[in-house]
Formats: sequence, structure tokens, C-alpha cells
Amino acid sequence: QVQLVESGGGLVQPGGSLRLSCAASGSIFTIAAMGWYRQAPGKERELVASITNGGVNKYADSVKGRFAIFRENAETAVYLQMNSLKPEDTAVYYCNAEIVEQRTYKYLDIWGQGTLVTVSS
Repeated sequence: QVQLVESGGGLVQPGGSLRLSCAASGSIFTIAAMGWYRQAPGKERELVASITNGGVNKYADSVKGRFAIFRENAETAVYLQMNSLKPEDTAVYYCNAEIVEQRTYKYLDIWGQGTLVTVSS
């Protein structure tokens, strides 16, 4: 079984910073890509940032220049550094990973449980 565990959400003032963490564990052969999505109340889930094995990063226009995504720990962990946070960044943030399972070599699209980020004064 493969799972993602997120941490790092919380309450922050506008202009502040937070770092979200996501660790993958379980029967993993390889992780093709990892990313962060968010869902604000009353809105659809949207891509915030993603990173592939080849190091290709992708960002939503609304976070470019403020957020940075990177991977560590043999690339089983992904982080989202969020700077210059705005109230409109308030949402539940979800980690996502495209994983090939160790034993079956099946392609899995795995989601974390979500972590709440609230930007408010």
C-alpha cells in the first residue's frame, strides 16, 4: 500500500511564509511526478505546482514568483515553499504523486489527506 502524508499547514498573516511537506511511503518502484493542488471553499481543485523526475517544474500563474516546489529524500518527499502569502491562497492543499508500485508495476495516482492553509490577519 502506498500513502502520502502531508504536514505544514496553518494560520499565517498576509505576506508571511509557510512550507508544506509531503512524504511518500509504501511499496514504491518509482515516483514519476509529484505535485500540490489546492481547493478553496466553493471552488474546484486546481494545480498549484508540480515537479517531474526530470526536474521539470510547473506553476499556476497565480503563484509564480512566490511559491517553489522541490523534492528531497531520494525524491520520495516533496515540499512547497510558499512566500508572500495572500488571503486568496487560503485553501486546503493536497499532495499528489504519480507512482509505479513495486510489486505489480501498476501506475497509481495517489492523494494525501489535505492540509489547511489560512492566510488572514
